Amino acid sequence: MPLPAGVYRADHVGSFLRPKEILAAREKLDTKDISLEELRKLEDKHIAEVAQKQIESGLQSITDGEFRRAWFHIDFLQHIQGIERQGTLASTNVTSHGQTPPRVVVIDKLGHPKPIQVDDYKFVEAQVASAGPKDGRKITTKVCIPSPTMLHFRGSRESISQEAYPNMDLFFEDIVKVYQQELADLYEAGCRFVQLDDTNLAYLCDAGMRTEAAKRHGEDPQKLTKQYAALINAAISKRPADMKIGIHLCRGNFRSQWFAEGGYEPVAETLFKELDVDVYFLEYDDERSGDFAPLRFLPEGKIVVLGVMSSKKAELDDKDAMIKRLNEAAKFCPQGLDQLCLSHQCGFSSTMEGNDLTEEQQWAKVKLEVEIAKQVWGDDLSV
Repeated sequence: MPLPAGVYRADHVGSFLRPKEILAAREKLDTKDISLEELRKLEDKHIAEVAQKQIESGLQSITDGEFRRAWFHIDFLQHIQGIERQGTLASTNVTSHGQTPPRVVVIDKLGHPKPIQVDDYKFVEAQVASAGPKDGRKITTKVCIPSPTMLHFRGSRESISQEAYPNMDLFFEDIVKVYQQELADLYEAGCRFVQLDDTNLAYLCDAGMRTEAAKRHGEDPQKLTKQYAALINAAISKRPADMKIGIHLCRGNFRSQWFAEGGYEPVAETLFKELDVDVYFLEYDDERSGDFAPLRFLPEGKIVVLGVMSSKKAELDDKDAMIKRLNEAAKFCPQGLDQLCLSHQCGFSSTMEGNDLTEEQQWAKVKLEVEIAKQVWGDDLSV
């Protein structure tokens, strides 16, 4: 079966380890020793390089490595009108490094006065156009943005202005409008593949987090799962037919640490049968993600990019073990291996700190992934 445009047998989630020069510059930004304009010029330089490295490593879905972000979600959400960063989240899952994400608070009506990712997309697209492969491979510039659920799950009713939103239905309606407009702006700029990064549907696989979510939102976790599927569907409902949407589910990825565990069974039927996306990027690198049985709900014609490789560990994944895992998963898919692609379970740097490995180890992992994909599916990774 053909892959959706923009999806490849060797694919990836989007983020790469930040160069030390960018990390140092961000520290200077905090002390006002560098301007935002100077930081952006530095980011431009390194994004051009990481785009080239992705192409040279055999990848065909190219991102900016999320080099312009400190957090995979905050640096997008804070640009939505009506949003404010306030302190950090209260969490029972404090990291071993003593850090928790910033708190996103809705202080006013949500709005989308201007595009958020369009300029970033155009810059990467220009790099791809000038540095693209000479061997005829298809190349796609992919944009990664946080799922619309990220504005709701981690907070409570207290984090959403009662004055702006006395009725929560109106809050969800405005989230939908913001995302519809952002997707329309991206499409007009030429973007044809957008990935929604969603930790929340994966967190709802964790028994403890399901209990916490029920207390926080006063909702049954199954009802919340369906509510989130409906929210995502509405947010992407106006996309043109040639704009493809992927969704990435992850149980946490901060400096090689994870936060949730549990197989996909609690959300699988809703995830696969109700969510109107074209492709699923699923974390499956260890036992925390459960077995492959939930893939039995996968409809014909849809694709799973199976994250059986690990971006958390420095050592190379075992090639034979990865191929074995792919074949095990294929047994549950209606159309077998045709419905699968390969990736690491998450990006290499969901926050600017990055996972515990070197850049050399990161690119060795990417090249091995491409090698495995070619062995399993053949040299053309776009079919």
